[in-house]
Amino acid sequence: MPDEDISSAKRPATVLAGPYGHPFHPIAVTIPIGAWIASLVFDIIGLASANPEPFAIGSRVLIVIGLLGSIAAIFFGVLDYLRIPDRTQASSTATFHMGLNITVCGAYAVQLFFRSTTDEIPVGAFVVSILSLLVLSISGWLGGKLSYRYGVRVASEAKQAEAFRVE
Repeated sequence: MPDEDISSAKRPATVLAGPYGHPFHPIAVTIPIGAWIASLVFDIIGLASANPEPFAIGSRVLIVIGLLGSIAAIFFGVLDYLRIPDRTQASSTATFHMGLNITVCGAYAVQLFFRSTTDEIPVGAFVVSILSLLVLSISGWLGGKLSYRYGVRVASEAKQAEAFRVE
């Protein structure tokens, strides 16, 4: 693969994706990840509580926050995805990463529907939350692989070396 293909994967598709060497996708993913982990914590407390209603409501609100936050994460992720050359390991990894994330978003959307009919913590939805977070963890590992191993949207090594020059 020519060097210009590698270089293009490091450059933003548009200013909306974040500046060179500092993409917005990694920061955007913290919103759904944090919200969905907090939702699981609310589920655990609700399952152990004599009055699960406030925790069930809190969990639903956190799932909605995660789904809304995932819209931004998906938007920025697609902008980065568009810069990866086709038919490469990075492209295959990114496609799988994206598929896992879409699956997780779908799972949270479905369980939100089932949670909307009760003020308790549905055990099935709780199990789906755990499984969704496990899948999200695998996807996060793949996202790290895209950045740290393949260097997608990471500044070039020559640019990184500037930070380590002794003045």
